[in-house]
Amino acid sequence: MLLTLSHVKKAFPEETVLKDVTFMIDSRERAALVGPNGAGKTTILRVITGELEPDEGAVYLDRQASIGYLRQHDELRSRLTVWNEVLSVRERAFEIERESRELEQRMAEASPEELPSLLSRHDELSEAFKKENGYAIESELKGVLRGLGFSEEDYGKPVSLLSGGEKTRVELAKLLLLSPDLLLLDEPTNHLDLKITTWLEQYLASYPGAVLVISHDRYFLDKLVSKVIDLERGVTHVYKGNYSEFTVKKQALFDDQMKAYENQQRMLRHEKEVIMRFRSYNRERFFKKAQSREKLLSHVELLEKPRQDDNEMLLRLKPNVESGNDVLLIEGVSKGFDGRTLFSCLDLHIRKGEHITLIGDNGTGKTTLLRMITGALSPDKGRIRLGVNVWLGYFDQEHESLSLEKTAFSEIHDAHPDFTETKVRSLLGAFLFSGDDVFKEVRELSGGEKSRLSLLKLMLSKANFLLLDEPTNHLDMQSREVLENAVSSYDGTVLSVTHDRYYMNAVSSRIIELYKGQLVTYDGDYDYYLEKRDLFHSRIDSEDPVLSAEKTLSDSERYRKERKEQDAKIRKRQHDLEALEKAISSREEEIASIDREMEIPENQTDAECLMKLSSRRVSLSAELDSLYEKWAALQEEVL
Repeated sequence: MLLTLSHVKKAFPEETVLKDVTFMIDSRERAALVGPNGAGKTTILRVITGELEPDEGAVYLDRQASIGYLRQHDELRSRLTVWNEVLSVRERAFEIERESRELEQRMAEASPEELPSLLSRHDELSEAFKKENGYAIESELKGVLRGLGFSEEDYGKPVSLLSGGEKTRVELAKLLLLSPDLLLLDEPTNHLDLKITTWLEQYLASYPGAVLVISHDRYFLDKLVSKVIDLERGVTHVYKGNYSEFTVKKQALFDDQMKAYENQQRMLRHEKEVIMRFRSYNRERFFKKAQSREKLLSHVELLEKPRQDDNEMLLRLKPNVESGNDVLLIEGVSKGFDGRTLFSCLDLHIRKGEHITLIGDNGTGKTTLLRMITGALSPDKGRIRLGVNVWLGYFDQEHESLSLEKTAFSEIHDAHPDFTETKVRSLLGAFLFSGDDVFKEVRELSGGEKSRLSLLKLMLSKANFLLLDEPTNHLDMQSREVLENAVSSYDGTVLSVTHDRYYMNAVSSRIIELYKGQLVTYDGDYDYYLEKRDLFHSRIDSEDPVLSAEKTLSDSERYRKERKEQDAKIRKRQHDLEALEKAISSREEEIASIDREMEIPENQTDAECLMKLSSRRVSLSAELDSLYEKWAALQEEVL
């Protein structure tokens, strides 16, 4: 076993963060550490590295094992260039190479007596150099830097001039090249676009050591890990499987615990009723029976009621104003900065009710396009038009719509004074604000809480077309699920820019990709995008970009047409089923009515009346049999 934490406890002056942390990591294992923001996940990593000492419990690490730790908020400080900074982690290989060169010079001048020992040392150094992968250092460095999004032009840039995200990527490159036995990664996909995140997934999947990762990227965890360590209220529970399997198993465990708790509560109520009844008889033998049962009850180990964070949306939010069917029309739009063209001749049509995600590598112009839609920027060419009755709402990272001095409650109530206190509390509760949290001032809220409050306020406004710029940033997993439920159940139109692939699969009906200055449409979720991406990219990369774009569009249009035709067939079958069910119900009611008429005494003595009723009943029964056959055939088609 590479690493073991046994009943670790850690307290700080303000609170006890870790109460009972127990788990093991084996060599080459990939595990995720999950839990709400502030639960103590980073504290566990710092305990593992030895930066913090546990108050109780123990940490056992293989003596030969090395650890590499990527911190979430630790900015790299260096005077070196990107290339030299990354190269510095392989200094051991260069020391070996230098010693080998010096040894070769000595061997050239050595006496016959000295030569055998020098040759032996040279062999040792050659073996060590091979073990350090010294012959492939340059190609290895270039491969990792390229995978993490650095071009050869970036190699000579001073690290000190890089952005925070770029510095994190340099630090990650160093760790990957060091290849420690245990890699601790705290939010490694922050600041990574989809292309780099996908590369990192593949790299870590074949990584020779063990990986323990903290991440809110659920798609990343689904692809990478085979174990999930759930930290909840200071206690860890370990689940085998990836993130999606973990959520299913955790829910099943909760259901079992709740069932056991409810069964015990029923038993306790029954026993207390029996004891009260025995005591009410006021007889010695019944009094003794009551005492005996009370004694047995006192030895029962009471189960604590399991708690589950509620992330189910209890409401469906609908815009106050309904837009026209055409929400946004972008025609021939081009934009560039400082002589560099970001994109040209973009066309896009968004219809009412669509939930679309805009994706693309960093720097392709996604945020620029959003700002042009809001009117903050103007296109160099072309035009952008909003449809009839379209009210735009913009969700940004700065939460400028919130007033720092207001409480969460007053932010919603002041915007909607007609809402009752109960309704405001209910709305806030659906977005994970409970108890006294609703009276926290906005300035005291975490980044995730501000995001949830901003989204709720936006969805309650008169806006019916929402632009969401990285809405899942700063959110823990539970908050992300709340956001997904809110957006997917929202009746208005939504255009999101996000790197969260799990979110895309949950809410997107269409993916729009900015690729090489063009908009490429994928009529499905993120998994559909992955399926079709290479085909569409190869056509755009072909020698005839006009023809390739037309082919891409025709494929997209054909898929949309096929889907519409399929939807139309489904709607027609459903309509036919409903019509048949109405006809069946009508015939059955008429037959029941005839049966009642035939039971009337005066009709039973009227032969002519009975013949008419009977003839009509036979005709209706034949129609009913035919209707049932058609209904059964349609049901088979639906299934």
